[in-house]
Amino acid sequence: MGTADDTAEEHGGHHLPADEDWPRGFGEASWWPFVSAAGAAGIYVGAALFLLGRGDVDIVPPIAGPAVVVASAGLFLAGLFGWLYHAFVADFWSRGTDEHSADTLRFAMVLFLGTEIATFGAGFIYYFFIRVGTWTPGELPHLLSSLVLANTAILVISSFTFHFAEVALRKGNRRRFLGLLSVTAILGIVFIGGQILEYYEFIVNEGFTLTSGIFASAFFGLTGLHGLHVTMGAVLIGIVLVRAFAGQYSAERHTSVSTVSMYWHFVDVVWLFLVVVLYVGAVV
Repeated sequence: MGTADDTAEEHGGHHLPADEDWPRGFGEASWWPFVSAAGAAGIYVGAALFLLGRGDVDIVPPIAGPAVVVASAGLFLAGLFGWLYHAFVADFWSRGTDEHSADTLRFAMVLFLGTEIATFGAGFIYYFFIRVGTWTPGELPHLLSSLVLANTAILVISSFTFHFAEVALRKGNRRRFLGLLSVTAILGIVFIGGQILEYYEFIVNEGFTLTSGIFASAFFGLTGLHGLHVTMGAVLIGIVLVRAFAGQYSAERHTSVSTVSMYWHFVDVVWLFLVVVLYVGAVV
């Protein structure tokens, strides 16, 4: 295996951010996954600080938790962008992606989604545990509102627009691909805005917060985790959209479109499950 400089020349002069080829045999190393992981861990630290700041004893300032969450989310998204740029964008024009690499990346996405199923599964197991026990959720707000139904419809429609955008790309219809992909990005942003509005209504107008009981912790934990994943998906779609307008996709070269599409369909299915279990299941 060549040195770091040899690897940089193979990749069109790009060499960020690692300074050596490590581990041997895996090409140029990257620290971006560690940056993303640090940001994700910081979000949990911020949540813990938020709870400590709302206790009877002022262990930490109340603003500490939200500040750490915002900073960590920014670090996570920056690491994600750098990771994807390093892996897919920087050397696209010099190498592209052959079919073998494309299959490997799709399989890697399947494995990643498997870990995501385990992550959400842990949250659902917690909810099911408290649901089948002594169910004392306290006074709940009106969960199944028109906003939730509208948000659900938006996310489902975005999944269809993404699917047909990918179909159009495979058929060589670039104009239709760009149009549907743009609509998908807009719908994703609207969904995130709708969830922020829902949180505002619950927290500010109805006093339903993370500390409002065991159901509230499960509700905000699961919907917040899903919201983070939708935000990450929106960032991915944004990157794909920029690359699409730059002409980096064709009927033969569309690996990142396919993998991001798989991820977006996954978060759509998870949201439908959340609506049935949390929004509908809490009141039946």
